Amino acid sequence: MNALPDPATIQAEVLPRRRKPWLLMAAPALLLAGVGGWLWLGQTGSVSTDNAYVQQDRVSISADVTGRVEQVLVRESQPVQRGQVIIRLADEPFRIALAEAEARLASARLQVAELTTGTTGRRADVDARRDAVRFAAQELDRQQKLVADGFATRARLQAAESALTQAQAALASALADEAGAAARANVALRGTHPLILAAQAARDRAAFDLSRTIIKAPADGIATQTTKVLPGQVMATGIPTMAIMLGANPYVEANFKETDLEPMRPGQTAEIVLDAYPGSPLRGRVESIGAGTGSEFSVLPAQNATGNWVKVVQRVPVRIALVGPPTVPLIAGLSATVTIDTSR
Repeated sequence: MNALPDPATIQAEVLPRRRKPWLLMAAPALLLAGVGGWLWLGQTGSVSTDNAYVQQDRVSISADVTGRVEQVLVRESQPVQRGQVIIRLADEPFRIALAEAEARLASARLQVAELTTGTTGRRADVDARRDAVRFAAQELDRQQKLVADGFATRARLQAAESALTQAQAALASALADEAGAAARANVALRGTHPLILAAQAARDRAAFDLSRTIIKAPADGIATQTTKVLPGQVMATGIPTMAIMLGANPYVEANFKETDLEPMRPGQTAEIVLDAYPGSPLRGRVESIGAGTGSEFSVLPAQNATGNWVKVVQRVPVRIALVGPPTVPLIAGLSATVTIDTSR
């Protein structure tokens, strides 16, 4: 007769069988948790974005005067130096305008010169008026004596008194005219007469406009977009055409998500990997964090005060300055991946 199995032995054999399905189900979850933890630990202390581009400061070239292009003296991607002539405008209209302005200045000086010659005439008039007053005074004195001796009527005396009064008034008027003429002549001699000043300003403006028909490079750099300026076309005042890329200090503008900004500080180190040169990473540092998101400076800013609002993670431009000279050619607009070390 066979012996019955021990219940304790049966229970010990069943328990491992029950545990195995639970272990199989928990294994993937544990694996995912481990991988996630490893990734989280690996990413702690840094933030990264591939929304980054090489940038260079540029100066747009425009004309100070409207004129027809006569010569374009640079070609695309040509290095230029500050003060180098890059465009010449047709200057004949401006030379004519300068000649007209100089003629008006000469005319104004002649008009003012006449004021100085008028002073001599005023002085002669004053001398004549003084003689008239002297004669009238003598005549009045003579009539007074004749009336006292009974040889003249009182009417003659009154006429002599009236003549003296009129002569004195005429002298006073002549003296005032002489003083005014002298003041005007003094202004003319100093060259501060309004007619001369206005003509000089017009002449200086015409000379300035003529000088601006020669357009020079405002800084050292590389000429770009030169095909926007062709001989024969008219350059309008203040309208940008070609540009000068200032290649001395290239930088990278990285657009980070707003959720990445909290640990970020100016001065932190960064690694820059250009898509064009993935094997030549560059070193950089955070120079500044933008004062506004990209949408704030767009042509048509987003209007969030509507009923159909959808929250979108905003991006903030962060300027990354290069540390040391670049080891590869940096072209404005190249894409890059930027990783910032936020642990320090």
